[in-house]
Amino acid sequence: MAIERTFSIIKPDATKRNLTGKIISKFEDAGLRVVASKRIQMSQAQAEGFYAVHKERPFYGDLCSYMVSGPVVVQVLEGENAIAKNREVMGATNPADAAAGTIRAEFAESIEANSVHGSDAPETAAEEIKFFFTDAELVG
Repeated sequence: MAIERTFSIIKPDATKRNLTGKIISKFEDAGLRVVASKRIQMSQAQAEGFYAVHKERPFYGDLCSYMVSGPVVVQVLEGENAIAKNREVMGATNPADAAAGTIRAEFAESIEANSVHGSDAPETAAEEIKFFFTDAELVG
């Protein structure tokens, strides 16, 4: 199995409810290691750039507004098959469909305020990591 890195965001709904530690514990308990992390207030320009892939979708404006509504924790997770493992630990995007024990089943408030974001492919992970972190900040 391949050791890989993936990108994760703990979203404003979760940071507002002080769930950062509980969420990180779920990643670590699943065998993922945090190799970079910072708490930031995402700017409108950052949100628009990060979610540019969704620009033509009807939820784009609301998504960007939500992501700048409070602090987020951006992080890089590392481990065996980290992308798939992260997505498994997060659960389905819609918390109503998320398996018991997943982050979204336990903590999400809605399909939009679903507590976490995670990369969906190696190429996406590489782009998303570089969007928020320099190579020097990856200390795993």
